[in-house]
Amino acid sequence: MNKNESKYFYTASLMNQALLQLLEKKDIELITVTEITKKAGVNRSTFYLHYDTVYELLEETLANTNRAFISSFQVQKFPTITTQKDAFLITEEFLVPYLNFCKEHKRLLQLVYQKPQLFQRKSTYQAMYDAIFYPAISLFVKEETQRIYTLEFFTQGVVGIIHKWIALDCKTEIPELIKIIKNCVGYSVS
Repeated sequence: MNKNESKYFYTASLMNQALLQLLEKKDIELITVTEITKKAGVNRSTFYLHYDTVYELLEETLANTNRAFISSFQVQKFPTITTQKDAFLITEEFLVPYLNFCKEHKRLLQLVYQKPQLFQRKSTYQAMYDAIFYPAISLFVKEETQRIYTLEFFTQGVVGIIHKWIALDCKTEIPELIKIIKNCVGYSVS
């Protein structure tokens, strides 16, 4: 990477961070380019070198956040699901980094929940569905129609619990929340 590329990515990073900080205080609709550039310490012309709109910056910020989310897991790749034992997805190994990430980025996730029309990017989660959730559910549920509904119930249920946790300002401690999730999806809790 040459000096110009490095500077380009650095200023983009500053604007991503500025947007996240502003989202902590106000809704995306009320955030202006001027506020972003002032907080990032860059000129308006620099903003327009990178983005056409605040929503384009938001899209990039979400993409960067998704990359950070995936790298927060200690596993380097999705596990191979071949047995029912492999299919137990509600484990601390997966939930702790996920919940820590959610807690750290709760304002952004609240925005995603409040304004889902802004974030209709199912491709973000499609890889996890294809590599983890669908093969796991397939080991327990053989009939395709039932499998589709079971998968939806499972994933939406866990997401619903986490959404409520974020709405309650993540006050429940993560180990307690994991017990709640496990109880709700029928895992035995020791």
